[in-house]
Amino acid sequence: MKLRLSLIVLSGLLFATGALPAQDIRMDYAHGTDFSHYKTYSWVQVNTSDSIWDARVKSAVNSTLAAKGLKEISSGGDLAIVANRTSQEKQTLDTLYDGLGGGWGWRRFGGGGFGEATTTTDTYRVGTLVVDLFDSSSKALLWRGSSSGVLSSNSDKNLKNLDKAVQKMFEHYPPKP
Repeated sequence: MKLRLSLIVLSGLLFATGALPAQDIRMDYAHGTDFSHYKTYSWVQVNTSDSIWDARVKSAVNSTLAAKGLKEISSGGDLAIVANRTSQEKQTLDTLYDGLGGGWGWRRFGGGGFGEATTTTDTYRVGTLVVDLFDSSSKALLWRGSSSGVLSSNSDKNLKNLDKAVQKMFEHYPPKP
């Protein structure tokens, strides 16, 4: 019985970690804006609470924007960029039932109950990156991209996910007028 319960709990944990949310990429922009006028950009702020990740976020965005034909300048670019990265802990609860018995819990005719239930908790960290592009002269927000996904304890994996997320964020940049 304990072996059976252990197998059920193990399979539930495997299912739970497979069911964790994948990267969620979102993008929005100021409709009616002609993005063809924007050729350069400057960084205003990168806020990740970790200087190593500040540099990584800048590098990922810089390489993606360079591939789109934009040029970074130290100040006074056509676009001003602000990036913020946060993380928070989330939990999933999974309940597995063993030995459902002879019925659905009605004991009227002497049938069994639901049997045993085991609930497991899985805690994981979700990271969110938001990148905003502002018109430098009017200070109007023109474009926002965001990505949320489960963070790994492996830094290399997180770096690969960052690069993929930024590429997906800017996949349809510049938006068509």
